[in-house]
Amino acid sequence: MKTLILAGGKGTRLWPLSRELMPKQFIKLFSESLFQKTVKRALYLSSPDEIYVITNKEYRFRVLDDLEEIGISIPEENIILEPEAKNTLPAICLGVKAAGEGKFAVLPSDHLIKADEEYLNAFRSAEKLSENYIVTFGITPTRPHTGYGYIKPGKELEGGFEVEQFKEKPSRELAEEYVSKGYLWNSGMFVFDSKVFVEELKELAPEFAKVLEEGEEAYKQIPEASFDYAILEKSGRVAVVPIKTFWSDLGNFDSIYEVMEKDERGNAIKSESCIPVDSENNLVITQRLTALIGLRDLIVIDTDDALLVARRGEAEKVREVYRLLAEKGDKAVEVHRTAHRPWGSYTVLEENKSYKIKRITVKPKKRLSLQRHYHRSEHWVVVKGTARIVVDGNEILLRSGESTFVPAGAIHRIENPGKIPLEIIEIQIGEYLEEDDIERFEDDFGRR
Repeated sequence: MKTLILAGGKGTRLWPLSRELMPKQFIKLFSESLFQKTVKRALYLSSPDEIYVITNKEYRFRVLDDLEEIGISIPEENIILEPEAKNTLPAICLGVKAAGEGKFAVLPSDHLIKADEEYLNAFRSAEKLSENYIVTFGITPTRPHTGYGYIKPGKELEGGFEVEQFKEKPSRELAEEYVSKGYLWNSGMFVFDSKVFVEELKELAPEFAKVLEEGEEAYKQIPEASFDYAILEKSGRVAVVPIKTFWSDLGNFDSIYEVMEKDERGNAIKSESCIPVDSENNLVITQRLTALIGLRDLIVIDTDDALLVARRGEAEKVREVYRLLAEKGDKAVEVHRTAHRPWGSYTVLEENKSYKIKRITVKPKKRLSLQRHYHRSEHWVVVKGTARIVVDGNEILLRSGESTFVPAGAIHRIENPGKIPLEIIEIQIGEYLEEDDIERFEDDFGRR
C-alpha cells in the first residue's frame, strides 16, 4: 500500500504557536512533531519509497529537516509541492498522479493517533474493502463532542459498514443523540484503490480528474475543494471502518489541553518555569518564567513575540484573531521571531525602522546563498564556531569574537565549514530591512 501524507495545512487555530511558515504539523508540541509521528505511523503501512508527502512549497525544507531528524529517508521526488493551497482533494489528486496506480492510505499530518494493533487491524480491513469502496475511518466516540463531524454507519460489511450519512459538527443535544445511536467521529483518514478513486472522481468531480492527466497545469485551473465534500458526501461507494483507539485532531487549544498530562490540580503545563499558585484546570505553554495566581480554566500561550490569553471553551475564536491580524497585514501570522531556513535559522532579537539585530545559526557544512542587498548594510560578529565569509570575491575565516562589515550592494555569503553549529550576531542598518530585499546569484537549495 502507498501512503499519501497531507502536510500543507496552515493550522490557523493554534496561533500564536503555529504560523503560516511554521504550521501545526511541524511544531514540537510533544517530543516529536506531529508530522514526524505521522511518517513513523506510515511505515506500518508502506516502505519509505512508497510514502509521498504533499505539502506547500514553503514547507519543502521543513519536511526534509524533520525527516532527517528522525533518520527516515524518502525519495525527494516523493515530496510533492502544491503550486498553491487548494484543500485536500487537489492535493490527493497530485499525490495519486505522482504515485501511479495501486492502493492508497491518506493520512493527515497534524493528528495525534495511537498506532496500536486496533489501528493496524482497521487498515487491514480497509484495504480489503477498498476493492469496491472508498474507505474512511470512524473513531468510536468517548463523549458527545461538538467539534467533530460524525458518520452514520449503514449496511454491515466484512470489517466495516457502508456509510449512510455524514453529519456536520452538531449541537450538544445532537451530539448526545449521535453517540447514543452509534455514530462515529469522522477521522479524516482514508484508504482507496486508485481505480475506484478515479471512477468516482470522473463521475462526481470531473474537472479535478484533469489533474491526473495534466498535473500542475490543470491544478492551477481548478477551485479549492475538500475530499469529504466533493467526493465522499456525494458517492454511494463509501465504507467506514470503526477504530477504538486514541485519536485527536488537535484542532484547537481545548483539544491540546485534553491530551496533555496534568498536575494534581488539572493544570496542563508545557514550560520549563511555570509557577501555578491556587490555580487549576489551565493550559499553559510559555517560553519565559510565568506565574499564575488564582486563575482557573484559562489558556495561556506565550511565544517570543505574542501572548494569547483565553477562556477554555473559547479556543475556536483564535481563528478570528488570526483573521484580524491577516487583514492588517501583520507579519505575526506568517512567522515567529525565529524563522527556519534550509541552512539553519535566524531569530530577530530587536528591531525598529532603521536597524534590526538577528542571531543567525548555520548548520555544519551548510551555507547561505551568494547574495546582495540594496537597502541595508550588515555587521557580523561570530559568537560560536568558525565562519567562512565571502564579500565581493574576498574570502576570510572568522572565529569566535571576530567580526566583519558588509556594505549595501556588496555580494556576500556565509558558510559554516565546521562540525558544530555556527552562531553569528547580525546587525542590519538601512532604510528598508525586509526579507525580500535580496538578489541571489547562487543557492545550494534552488531558491531564487
